[in-house]
Amino acid sequence: MAWSIPARAVLAALVIHTLWGGNPVAVKLGLEVFPPFWSGFLRFVLGAACVALWARFAGIALMPTRDEWPTYLWMGVLFTVQIAIMNFGFGATTAANSAVLIATNPLFGVLFAHYLIPGDRVRPARALGVLIAFGGTALVLMRGAGPAGLQGPGTGDWIVLASACLLGFRLALSGRLLKRVNDVRFTLWTMIVSLPLFLAGGVLFESVRWENLGFSPIAGIVYQGVVVAGLAFTVNFYLIRRYTPSVMISFNFVAPAAGVFLGMAILGERITAGLIGGMLLVAAGLVLIARR
Repeated sequence: MAWSIPARAVLAALVIHTLWGGNPVAVKLGLEVFPPFWSGFLRFVLGAACVALWARFAGIALMPTRDEWPTYLWMGVLFTVQIAIMNFGFGATTAANSAVLIATNPLFGVLFAHYLIPGDRVRPARALGVLIAFGGTALVLMRGAGPAGLQGPGTGDWIVLASACLLGFRLALSGRLLKRVNDVRFTLWTMIVSLPLFLAGGVLFESVRWENLGFSPIAGIVYQGVVVAGLAFTVNFYLIRRYTPSVMISFNFVAPAAGVFLGMAILGERITAGLIGGMLLVAAGLVLIARR
């Protein structure tokens, strides 16, 4: 396969998206104690601390310029909305379904990048990849039970898909913005802006279930904060800034496979033929999108 980026960037993308595949499992574990807004708050307290430490180690200035503040503020609001919707969706469906559906964000990202990023056009192969992957998405949504499967228990799936659409939009915008702002500073301040919004949501609308506190929920929050928000976000934005956004984010084809098998191994979820077929179609579509 001909890739548009060097081998070391391919390897980095594969690793972080494998780790990203475990995020739905980690979120579901954390939700046992911390509802969606509180989960987001704790996750990005840890994530922001990790990014700030990395910036200090790398000697990166963290204070935004006057011109950067508006960008960080409105991107932080969009970030908060997308993550909150994702957490609600993950809590309302299985980790396996969540992993496949949230991995469709590159499909939306490719479509948005077509209009937002100069020169990042949807070519015939990418268009075919989008169609194949959306076919896989439909198969997951139907749960192998016909059109009736789109109702009732499928509500969480639709919420996750809405979050994937917002995530694709956010990543396409990020690819454009990262051409003129530092990727580490962008990552950090997007998280910082989200913190008071998540905290307000948690205080006003949620109650922490302390009676369920144990190793698994804490491990879930730490994984979300340190591994996903701290490591994966930073590396992902670094790669998006340096390579074509619609190609870079297309490495999510690894995440659904990791999420499906981690959901089965850790949460004991049942894996259906429809889910496996949908995952394979999504992965095949994303591979086509990621080709040169």
